[in-house]
Amino acid sequence: MTTTPRPPAADRAHSFNAVAAQYAANRPSYPPALLDTVEELAGRPLAGARVVDVGAGTGIATALLHALGADVVAVEPGAGMAAEFRRALPGVPVVRGSGDALPIADAGADFITYAQAWHWTDPARSVPEVLRVLRPGGALALWWNTNALDVPWIAAGAERAGCFFGVDVAAEQRKAADGAERADPSGRLRFTRRSVRWSRRVPIDTHLANIGSHSLLLVTPEQETAAFFEEERAHLLKAFPDGVVEEVYDVLLVVARTT
Repeated sequence: MTTTPRPPAADRAHSFNAVAAQYAANRPSYPPALLDTVEELAGRPLAGARVVDVGAGTGIATALLHALGADVVAVEPGAGMAAEFRRALPGVPVVRGSGDALPIADAGADFITYAQAWHWTDPARSVPEVLRVLRPGGALALWWNTNALDVPWIAAGAERAGCFFGVDVAAEQRKAADGAERADPSGRLRFTRRSVRWSRRVPIDTHLANIGSHSLLLVTPEQETAAFFEEERAHLLKAFPDGVVEEVYDVLLVVARTT
């Protein structure tokens, strides 16, 4: 299996807009226990709170926050993702912008949330924006669905993907949250980390489409990804002859309260 050169981060960040519908249809959501834990660590409820969900994408996390009773405004930089968001959540406001320059007034939020998105920001800019926009006692919540690498079939798949794309999957999963906790030179944010495990059962086609919606695959030439998916499907059918896989995730959560 060959190793492909890693594409520039900027290309990866913009790659989702062309596949927003695929992203919305196949990416996993998050378990109820995640938002319970956000509230626990923030020391305040989400219901009734003003929440700015940054890098909202197609609205997967936004929908959960809205259903819980939060007053949510979404911030999304990509035209394709924002269009899919508006289709899925017509009653929730979404504005174009990024975490590096939030289009939100000073002290305009009780919570700022990032689902799968903090790693696309420049902390030298996004941290000051968090401190500007959060009200006193507000909270920043960052989370990522990460693969449960202690599950044998998931570890095997991650090793195959790592060999193909030249990445250390475990290191990549740790890097974003580790960087978040080191990103505040002001010392005004107090970080706490938790992990929430959950799973979902999906057809192999959905699992592969989920993998295919990740930026590293989106910017890899199609002839190379076709070979990867053909081999991956064969491995999965051996492990799951009924055609249904149980994806297991550890949601890596980092919450910071303002001091």
